[in-house]
Amino acid sequence: MLLPGLKKRAPWVPSTAMVLAAGRGTRMSPLTDTCPKPLLEVDGVSILDRILDRLVAAGVARAVVNAHHLAERVESYLAGRAEPALTVIREDRALETGGGVRNALPALGDQPFFVINGDSLWLDGLRDALHRFAEVWDADRMDVLLLLYPFARVLGWHGLGDYRMDPDGRLTRRPESHVAPYAYMGVSILHPRVFQGTPEGPFSLNRVYDDAEEAGRLFGAVHDGLWYHISTPADLDEASRRFALGHMPETYF
Repeated sequence: MLLPGLKKRAPWVPSTAMVLAAGRGTRMSPLTDTCPKPLLEVDGVSILDRILDRLVAAGVARAVVNAHHLAERVESYLAGRAEPALTVIREDRALETGGGVRNALPALGDQPFFVINGDSLWLDGLRDALHRFAEVWDADRMDVLLLLYPFARVLGWHGLGDYRMDPDGRLTRRPESHVAPYAYMGVSILHPRVFQGTPEGPFSLNRVYDDAEEAGRLFGAVHDGLWYHISTPADLDEASRRFALGHMPETYF
């Protein structure tokens, strides 16, 4: 489902978001041995601040941030931030992505909310990406809405893509050994009902996505701006170079 390019601003945007900041970021070692991955900087600004700034710009009033690896660093870093209103949930054990969101449900409320990976780094296209994304949400048809990026444009990712999408925007996961045209950006809207029947403790959000897919209620929308996949120190260096160059690739003569 391609996001419409020129529409009026969405009358509804989730008022609450969760930013997943608890993971260790093993592939980013040794940088993440001493610094939580979301606090790593691109062009002098932490990835976490960039996400929270995007949420404020979109009008999101409250954000929940979970923390586990180097949790005290995350807590102290956010202590001086005024917007959005923040709740930091410290996890005594690693709950993974799904378990972390489920654990935070009392703070997220009973309405659909954004969930954003703590290492997701994007730039808006024609308009504010979160507003354009929210325009696609339809609670009557959807339980999960994922923000996607054309796989051929992903910088520094050598996988096979994540999802296929039909003309109505409904998603199916890439079959094993096949290539899919879209990569998941780590930005989603979830309805809290998707956590009914999920276990306490650690589990992946992939379980929620797969359940929604089976029910025909997993949808996607395609981002029209830029996205940087930050997985390794080399990815971080390349993103920093692109920011310094105004997001243009280096040209060699």
